[in-house]
Amino acid sequence: MTERPPASDWTTDFDHLDTRWVTDPYPIWDELRRKCPIAHTERYGGVYFPSRYADIRRIAYDTEHFSSRQVVVREMPPRASSEAEKPAPSAAPSTLASPPITSDPPHHRAARMLLLPAFTPDAISRLEPKTRQICRDLIGRFASRAGCDAATDYAQHIPVAVIAHMLGLPENDGDTFRHWVRLLLHDGIGDDVSFRQALDEMDDYFRRQIAHRRKNGGDDLITFLLRAQMDDRPLSDEHILGTLRLLLIAGIDTTWSAIGSCLWHLAKYNNDRRRLTDEPSLMPVAVEEFLRAYAPVTMARKVAKQTTVGGCPFKEREMVLLSFPSANRDPDVFPQPDRVLIDRVENRHAAFGLGIHRCIGSNLARMEITVAIEEWLSRIPQFELADPSSVTWSHGPVRGPRKLPVVFR
Repeated sequence: MTERPPASDWTTDFDHLDTRWVTDPYPIWDELRRKCPIAHTERYGGVYFPSRYADIRRIAYDTEHFSSRQVVVREMPPRASSEAEKPAPSAAPSTLASPPITSDPPHHRAARMLLLPAFTPDAISRLEPKTRQICRDLIGRFASRAGCDAATDYAQHIPVAVIAHMLGLPENDGDTFRHWVRLLLHDGIGDDVSFRQALDEMDDYFRRQIAHRRKNGGDDLITFLLRAQMDDRPLSDEHILGTLRLLLIAGIDTTWSAIGSCLWHLAKYNNDRRRLTDEPSLMPVAVEEFLRAYAPVTMARKVAKQTTVGGCPFKEREMVLLSFPSANRDPDVFPQPDRVLIDRVENRHAAFGLGIHRCIGSNLARMEITVAIEEWLSRIPQFELADPSSVTWSHGPVRGPRKLPVVFR
């Protein structure tokens, strides 16, 4: 990743990849809410950072002035200065076209409605037994040891195996999927070569999967997309590829980050861990509070037309970081927002986003998080951080622990 100077002023020169922001962003966001509710930086071509729930919500619902065609703030390659310097048409794009999340109205609705049947509560409930078996098998590999890395040995495997099952992909390809996540959402944030490599590799992989199903048929989400229609026409290969990229990447990184954050909290706060073990009926409420407090996803929008939000003018073509985690820490909406209260009942958090792009996989994510914690606590009720300083957190659009060493007691 390109070396960059540290942020000099969070209000006018913030950097969401700054080590301080990555390690512990919450005090920074709290300061911004009090001093400069909508920050701005010239980095990355110009980016706004609204920190209050109300402003984030307004932007998320405003599809006229804010486009979803680009949903990640990343280091982009320099623009070509002449026709001769423009990339070849066959070159991989520098943005990740992944309908419906990168679709604007009126195209968004049809692309979203197409996927809804696969993510209904009934459809997800049928995946729960498979998910429990995945978790039990994983725990069985390390439960007899003195400890493990709760991120790399457990959390990062669960959604990989579940989404592979839904797409009809070999679970043995999990390392490849995790490699793509790292290239796209970690290395690729600051390195266009990594970003393009991931796109090329994913497209090649999925083209082979599509060709196989066209020849042999199947009973999975890829086959479903091949048979689906929008506006009375089959989906184009590019639409299918983009949706498969979305399902794979979004179905993996967001959920493993959320599971890892839950385990980090329970390893750090013994009282909450004991209470969940003693009061398992509290689990649904606790999961919602973990989602609020440790929401993993920050999406982005591109300013399509100049407008004003919260008294701040937004310039056309610049980007906006929509930090749903920051919205969830707004004291105007959530009392004691920096306290994790696992019995918090009033909790209309924004962990799954706001507006037309609210996460279509929220039912799946909730199920995976719940099952992952339940199965862990049933086998490993007592554990703690091996060394708090050894925990590392991801940077970019998804936040969660990447290294999480724990010891069993």
